[in-house]
Amino acid sequence: MAYWLFKSEPTTWSWDDQVAKGAQGEEWDGVRNYQARNFMRKMKVGDLGFFYHSQSEKAVVGIVTVVAEAHSDSTINDDRWDCVDIRAVKPVKSPITLEIIKADGRLDDMILVRNSRLSVQPVSDAEWNIVCQLAGISD
Repeated sequence: MAYWLFKSEPTTWSWDDQVAKGAQGEEWDGVRNYQARNFMRKMKVGDLGFFYHSQSEKAVVGIVTVVAEAHSDSTINDDRWDCVDIRAVKPVKSPITLEIIKADGRLDDMILVRNSRLSVQPVSDAEWNIVCQLAGISD
């Protein structure tokens, strides 16, 4: 299993929106960055990810799982762009802000710290465990 982080502006697509989609989940569409697209092409059903509110909140707010592997993004007629489907698994007990992540020296190499603009990114096993510990959850 691999771990990921999915970033979304809460005014565009929030954790509550994701939860409302239920067991069917929703396409993680609209990604127009080749690196992020390539990460989605590596995802497998059952992989887990952090759901991260960007912009004002800048915090991990929930955990999602991949329910459909990479396929054409239905929001554009261009086969360069793929997406995966994800569904909400559970909220974190305590949102973990970017400030908290940056303050924890164990997470200095996390892509979120080094390239906070990338909307879909891998998370190492160690980073996953640390953020889950900080959030008071177990995966």
